[in-house]
Amino acid sequence: MQLPIDAVLPDLTVALLAHGRAVLVAPPGAGKTTRVPLALMPVIRGRIVMLEPRRLAARASAERLAETLGEPLGQSVGYRIRGESVPGRRIEVVTEGILTRMLQSDPALDGIGCVIFDEFHERSLNADLGLALVWEARAALRPDLALLVMSATLDAGPVAALLDAAPVIRSEGRAYPVETRWLDRPLPAGARLVPEAARLITEADAATRDLGGTVLAFLPGEGEIRRVQAALDLSCDVVALYGAMDFKAQRAVMQPTGARRVVLATSIAETSLTIPDVKVVVDAGRARRARFDPGSGMSRLVTERVSRAEAEQRRGRAGRVAPGICYRMWARAEEGALPGFAPPEIAVADLAGLALELAIWGSDGSDLAFLTPPPEGALAEARALLRDLGALDGANRITAHGRALAALPLHPRLAHMLAIAGRGAADLAALLADRDPLSGAPVDLAPRLTAIRDLRAYRDRHPWPVNYAGLHRIRDEARRLRRMAGDGPALSPGAMAALAYPDRIGQRRKGDQPRYVLSGGKGAILPEGDALSGDALIVASDLDGDTREARIRMAAAVTEAEIRDLYADRVETVETVEWSRRDNRVIARRQERLGSLVLSDRALDNPDPQALARAAFEGLRQLGLTLTPAAARLRARIALIPDLGPVDDDSLLADPDWLLPWLTRARTAADLRGLDLTEALKARIGWDGQQRLDQTAPAHFTTPLGRKVPIDYDHETPSIELKLQELFGLARHPTVGRQPLRITMLSPGGKPIAVTTDLPGFWAGGYADVRKDMRGRYPRHPWPENPLEADPTLRAKPRGS
Repeated sequence: MQLPIDAVLPDLTVALLAHGRAVLVAPPGAGKTTRVPLALMPVIRGRIVMLEPRRLAARASAERLAETLGEPLGQSVGYRIRGESVPGRRIEVVTEGILTRMLQSDPALDGIGCVIFDEFHERSLNADLGLALVWEARAALRPDLALLVMSATLDAGPVAALLDAAPVIRSEGRAYPVETRWLDRPLPAGARLVPEAARLITEADAATRDLGGTVLAFLPGEGEIRRVQAALDLSCDVVALYGAMDFKAQRAVMQPTGARRVVLATSIAETSLTIPDVKVVVDAGRARRARFDPGSGMSRLVTERVSRAEAEQRRGRAGRVAPGICYRMWARAEEGALPGFAPPEIAVADLAGLALELAIWGSDGSDLAFLTPPPEGALAEARALLRDLGALDGANRITAHGRALAALPLHPRLAHMLAIAGRGAADLAALLADRDPLSGAPVDLAPRLTAIRDLRAYRDRHPWPVNYAGLHRIRDEARRLRRMAGDGPALSPGAMAALAYPDRIGQRRKGDQPRYVLSGGKGAILPEGDALSGDALIVASDLDGDTREARIRMAAAVTEAEIRDLYADRVETVETVEWSRRDNRVIARRQERLGSLVLSDRALDNPDPQALARAAFEGLRQLGLTLTPAAARLRARIALIPDLGPVDDDSLLADPDWLLPWLTRARTAADLRGLDLTEALKARIGWDGQQRLDQTAPAHFTTPLGRKVPIDYDHETPSIELKLQELFGLARHPTVGRQPLRITMLSPGGKPIAVTTDLPGFWAGGYADVRKDMRGRYPRHPWPENPLEADPTLRAKPRGS
């Protein structure tokens, strides 16, 4: 049977032989996965390794290649996936992580003549890493190694440029016309995906029944598939297809039946896999992707709109065997708002595994040919985690423990837990690496572990429904991990989880709400009424990734003794002297801390006076400055001389050093409010500054009687207040420098009666009116006609005089 790809196979072979590298772009159904490796067998010396992004695709592709050769698996063709291997002499189909392990153990890839990256448009993290490593190995060790990148919807230009201007071969493919049907109008805001998808699938099935064949419906995940399956009431079989299914069940879906059926599938059915006789596609327009937030160190699965490339891939599935129809669960007007391509996984995923592989390779990643370089923030977070797990040293070099973790088929967190806790952690590692097998269960990991270890005991104790297929898969993986693990100490689930998640040990905050602070510094909250909500310490193994306060989805209780036993070398004794905003005082404590957790807390005896002063200064910053009148006058004087430095509140509170010697005894808000800062301000400007200040802006005016009257500098003009009689005989107006003082003259009773900045002028003019008015009110006080000839006085005339 001729396939579209056959027409370009000669050109592809010539390009690979001439240049040693090529990029092949061919639409779905062109036959690239099943034809290209076989076409290269006669011309490639050594084995051909072909990478597939999914385990199901790897097995299915290997079976199809062997079938084409008329051989059973294990002769010319084999495959290798996690936990399963069938060797092949000439062609080996592997998942992407397997290639990374092959490269790390043998960078020269001895015995391999060609590496093919299939479905590269999916841009998985392992595919990007694998291509970068193969390209460097080819340049440094194996210039004869052929390299082929194959894709259905990839923009070939950047990949070809990355591979040093690799030739691009295109196959136009052969597809039957596909009619596209959109919704009449966009779904209303708040519309739920499951009922809308069930309605559209029912409509598509009814409208296309005369076409026969299979209806392939794309949904974002297993949960939606199960709920849609339950909601449908059709006259034909409705079957599911998703990555976590048992392989036998997956294979059954891919076998022709000759009968009408509806297949509910995730994006696993977009490429690589051929579901027979698909004539109708229903696209719910959603895809599930992992997103990683480097700020919180948490990953979460998010459901997003599909890209235009993904939508086109899905649509093409309806036209592989005959003219078909594609129903899209969005309006045609919404099409332009879809992104062109899905984001590459390296840009949005947890990079802990990548960072570990780079360290083993001896690279920081900057010298490798990544189509999309890993984000620096996410990579830095990943390396911080690996240092925390002991997989990297302080210089980010791989440790022996790190190499041991990389050898385990787990995320580095879970690999660390299994390496330390041994076989006893296998059940928990398999559980945490997979989907939750219980539906609607509380947060506690314990019921899940019971179900894994003793299903009968679980049924006797717990009511929550079990996903039996998922549970069996977890059990199988746990058995495999036990064979790989060594002996280890007997630890509780909480203690084992603390090994995997040292940054997610949670300590309950004060209050009625079950809120926790995590050892990594973030906040988290348990559901109201959860059985763990009373526990002082937990380990959160699954969080929703909210950066403000993550919701805890799975966790286990742990004790302080277990935490101390696991992390004795990380518990720090910290003496804290700080201002408490709540108590409005300096608090001195001695604490034992693990990250952000406080394991013990007691009063600190004999705290450092300097630390006390700095804490009091922080209190002063929060409370604000309260100046005594003397300090306020001094500050106003200093402000008149700019080169003595700014003395506004912000400037004084910016630098604590000038004030610390005066704060060693201050403990409370009352102490700080009662503080006289006069001497501190003097010390701040120093002796020379004080001399200049006294000369330029003296603190006092000395009256003719020798009495010192404070000068007020808070106004634009320096001012004094004193009784008029005290100025008798003063012919010149007093000044500060060249600036006349503003004099407020007071009556014998202390009331203002005149203001002047020209005393001689006042004596000559205004004084007469004041004298006339005051003589009657204060007859016992002197009111001479000529004040310049009178002696200054503060006394009244004796009675009767």
